[in-house]
Amino acid sequence: MNMGLKEQINFALKQNTPFTSYRKPDFNTVNLILQKNNEIHYLNNYTQSGFVFSPFDTTNEPIFFPLNQTNQHSFLIKNIDFNKSKNSNKTEFNLPNTAKEKHLKLVRKAISFIQNTKTSKIVLSRKETITKSDFNCTDTFLKLLKKYPTAFVYIWFHPKVGLWLGATPEVLVEVKNNNFKTMALAGTQEYRNVIDVVWQNKEIEEQKMVTDFIITNLNKLTINCQVSKTYTVRAGNVLHLRSDISGKITHEDQLELIVKSLHPTPAVCGLPKKRAKQFILENENYNREYYTGFLGELNFESIRKNNRRNMENQVYNSNKKTSNFFVNLRCMQVNNNEINLYLGGGITKDSNVENEFIETVIKSKIIKTCL
Repeated sequence: MNMGLKEQINFALKQNTPFTSYRKPDFNTVNLILQKNNEIHYLNNYTQSGFVFSPFDTTNEPIFFPLNQTNQHSFLIKNIDFNKSKNSNKTEFNLPNTAKEKHLKLVRKAISFIQNTKTSKIVLSRKETITKSDFNCTDTFLKLLKKYPTAFVYIWFHPKVGLWLGATPEVLVEVKNNNFKTMALAGTQEYRNVIDVVWQNKEIEEQKMVTDFIITNLNKLTINCQVSKTYTVRAGNVLHLRSDISGKITHEDQLELIVKSLHPTPAVCGLPKKRAKQFILENENYNREYYTGFLGELNFESIRKNNRRNMENQVYNSNKKTSNFFVNLRCMQVNNNEINLYLGGGITKDSNVENEFIETVIKSKIIKTCL
């Protein structure tokens, strides 16, 4: 008897099998990748094929599930029984006052640092830990799938690393047939079901910084780089400003250069990147681990149908390699009954200290609705 998605995930967790299950934005299928052993593999180069799970700190190597050492399955969304997910007991989310005071102090320090140096932006975050005795990670994953169809929704597990789940709205880079796509996503406000959205100068400038950084870096590595007009997008209960960026790469080896030039992006780190990252590592006082890292498919084969006129329009298949990487936002780390939420926001010289904390609270609601 073939097991369904939920049963396969539960069995993998019980057997301590490294795996990931995910659905790409607006797709009608959920993928499941099960590693055949419990070894830790690291990404050596970007010519390999498999699933990448990369940390924020680029001095640490990305973990890798090589496709040739895994079993893969695919499930149609319409065939997944979401009704079997159990309703857990209501959870009270009480944030200690010390957590707010600590974050406000950190934001003030960053604003002072920005004003006294040639720093444009620093993205600061905090970790919020929740204890939930009846937590079920598989049910939570199914809830995320159902609630956020336009996000990259995933669950990732390795017995020697840990368990992560998330629903991220941000693409790092997508490459297919030498065409690439990415986005500049920044600025946040709570969704209030209004038609006319007003953005403050702080958010507009913050998003422009991200856009300019990406275009400047990609112009060195790609051709025909184009950027869309900036527009508002919704991600759960929050709104962001977004620009779409696309173009062509001249050689498949450029993917690694593109990833290394973009990650970590100004949307999760700051500008200049090196100085902002150093401030984060020295002052956040906790290890982000895989929060604000990236994850996704590397060199997966996709089948494309074409028409050849000289063969009486006979349909044939050609295999093309595609890569899809997403920034690991709106995520949680699970350790038994302890759930770590990671929440952040961009700080500039125009930041309001209280509003920056409120932004992290608003973002926390996205994950908490599925707890």
